[in-house]
Amino acid sequence: MRREKVESEERQNKRMAWWREARFGMFIHWGLYAIPAGVWNGRRIPGIGEWIMQRARVPVKEYEPLAKQFNPVKFNAKEWVSVAKSAGMRWIVITAKHHDGFCMFKTEFTDYNIVDATPFKRDPLNELAEACGKEGIRLGFYYSQTLDWHHPDGLGNDWDYDPNKKNFSRYFEEYVKPQVRELLTNYGPVAVLWFDIGTPTPEMAIALKEWVRKFQPDTIINGRIDPGRFETGIGDYRERGDNEIPAEKVVGDWETPATINDTWGFKSYDHSWKSTGVLVSKLVEIVSKGGNYLLNVGPTAEGIIPRPSIDRLAEMGRWLKVNGEAIYGAEANPFPKDCEWGTITSKLGKLYLHVLAWPWEGELEIPSLKEQIKKAYFLADPRREVLEIERKDESVLIKVPIKAQDPFDSIVVVET
Repeated sequence: MRREKVESEERQNKRMAWWREARFGMFIHWGLYAIPAGVWNGRRIPGIGEWIMQRARVPVKEYEPLAKQFNPVKFNAKEWVSVAKSAGMRWIVITAKHHDGFCMFKTEFTDYNIVDATPFKRDPLNELAEACGKEGIRLGFYYSQTLDWHHPDGLGNDWDYDPNKKNFSRYFEEYVKPQVRELLTNYGPVAVLWFDIGTPTPEMAIALKEWVRKFQPDTIINGRIDPGRFETGIGDYRERGDNEIPAEKVVGDWETPATINDTWGFKSYDHSWKSTGVLVSKLVEIVSKGGNYLLNVGPTAEGIIPRPSIDRLAEMGRWLKVNGEAIYGAEANPFPKDCEWGTITSKLGKLYLHVLAWPWEGELEIPSLKEQIKKAYFLADPRREVLEIERKDESVLIKVPIKAQDPFDSIVVVET
């Protein structure tokens, strides 16, 4: 069995430093599946939008012509990056190739790509790389290295997912690795390569990781490169399940990829939008347990991010502009359990009490601290007006007004 090369902890920490500080990023699922938008032959297809080819059992010869219709003339890389930046997101990961096999970038290894097969004739990844560079947003790419419903050697193209029945090794060596090389050499620094489903064997996963390191040693590799899919052995961090938040604090680097509604790729009839309050509370909960939040948008076939996504992200951005100190670079709750009123993040001798359920009795209770408390105040209060503190048995009580200070999350800072 091929063994992974051992890397120093110092080298790993250097690679992960920006990611650990960033906490909040944007996922973008965009491809041909935005054209049917959840409907095939007049029938609504259950499940997530980007899986419509598989869920509706659409043959390649019927799905492939969608490329001739794909002309996202309203796509504007600057606007997309502006949405992410205004939301307080620090990096973007966009689908370069999803399971349907269509490449959203110019590639020399198939004509089934956005430049050669569509009337659009432009490479959106190149435009996003330029826009991200100007705005200081890091850019990463999602790449489906295992499932490919279009390529004859990819898994699942005939709804058969057994690599032993296919020439998957040829696909891996002659298609996957060359395309990954293109992504790593044609678009400048690549912050993250986000693989999915899991490479069929540990040996292949290790080979793919080493291939990435060859071209860009600082590119972070997600946990789903691992055949165990959510394991940490081969990727740089642990991947949670979609929309999954752990029940307790998790040691080590991890991430929750999540949707704003119920789908990743655009579906015309999915209006199950989570409220801004819910999205903020999820961000806070994830960070309080030591993780990062990769929140998705699914643009339309015209290249437009849906307005409900933009509105919610803008509200999150306004909240983060005031309260970002308690999120960016923050560490997990130092206590083993959350409090009745919410949870806690910490950083540089400060505790940030995220009050998600305002206490009717006008006081916050936290476990007793070994350190002496210097003062407590609302993070959003420019005057830093000191709140009254009282020690009681095994806890500390902080007196607060009866009314919440913020509609989503009122943060009290405790300095020690």
